[in-house]
Amino acid sequence: MTITNDIKYIGVNDHNIDLFEGQYIVPNGMAYNSYAIIDEKIAIMDTVDGNFTDEWLSNLKEALGTRKPDYLIVQHMEPDHSANIMNFVVEYPEAKIVASAKAFVMMKNFFGTDFSDKQIVVGEGDTLSLGKHNLTFVTAPMVHWPEVIVTYDSTDKVLFSADGFGKFGALDVEEDWACEARRYYIGIVGKYGMPVQTLLKKATNLDIDTICPLHGPILNDNLEYYINLYNIWSSYQPEEEGVMIAYTSVYGNTKKAVEELAKKLEANGCPKVVVNDLARCDMAEAVEDAFRYSKLVLATTTYNGDIFPFMREFINHLTERNYSNRTVGFIENGSWAPTATKVMMGMLEKSKNLTYMTTNVKLMSALSEDSLKQIEELSKELC
Repeated sequence: MTITNDIKYIGVNDHNIDLFEGQYIVPNGMAYNSYAIIDEKIAIMDTVDGNFTDEWLSNLKEALGTRKPDYLIVQHMEPDHSANIMNFVVEYPEAKIVASAKAFVMMKNFFGTDFSDKQIVVGEGDTLSLGKHNLTFVTAPMVHWPEVIVTYDSTDKVLFSADGFGKFGALDVEEDWACEARRYYIGIVGKYGMPVQTLLKKATNLDIDTICPLHGPILNDNLEYYINLYNIWSSYQPEEEGVMIAYTSVYGNTKKAVEELAKKLEANGCPKVVVNDLARCDMAEAVEDAFRYSKLVLATTTYNGDIFPFMREFINHLTERNYSNRTVGFIENGSWAPTATKVMMGMLEKSKNLTYMTTNVKLMSALSEDSLKQIEELSKELC
């Protein structure tokens, strides 16, 4: 793939992956992106996952022909991007490695060496000339590891954005960008909204025509759309008006209450209602929906004096990622001594700018005339 006259794509697609980062379901695989900038001197932008060494080196050699690279620029040290640093060094022993100081410390941890004889340490605003291409390095600590840098090529106006603007999915599969980019961002980067905001502010000073991330497609049209979504996600603002209902149900009675609420919300004209059964859905999809929509209803049972385990896991995912700026309602079920609402509210205390519904629905084992009235009132409040 040719990105510009001098920038070639040399990454790989992974359709053999089980779970990305050991937890995320990726039905359409993953792309591990790597790039070659071919000028008077040649820079390779990152490596790929260790399962694709031969394919990556073959892509690299095909892009370069008889030439050899002068630099390997390491923007991020997660193994899906850095695993082949040592293989690159063996193949091209004369090449220099360009990275942040913290990245070289991590190389020592991963490979037993920090490549001291090959180091070019770069920080904020440092530059590297390849000939007509001039690269500027921008530090991006905690987006989403502390060693991260991104790289701007002022000649072709390309931002190599590391994990920023990445998404799940291989490049040989057509799918909506926002859905899998949102799930990727919230799941992996979501905790680090403030560092992302800092990086976005730095990016406003750059004239960018193309964004080359380490996962997902190259972005070169309507960049305002992607940047705006990143601004929304990293500032923890709702992306859309709507109600997401997350529930667990042991014997089906809490589920009936949720179904009744969803029906009432739709009848009352709520623009969007999304329901997730936390015991059966992809947890990452449920977390994505909670961040996507403006309102959230949590419905669960009192369980061992606490709440049902899937609900506890779900709320932990939210608070770990700084869930905030939303409206929240509750449905609790308990055959005796119901405490679920109290427990859920306690777990959300660390979240900022949450507005709680005045109506909380309480079931004592099953739906009753009283709980149906409460559902009606809650639906009116939410709409």
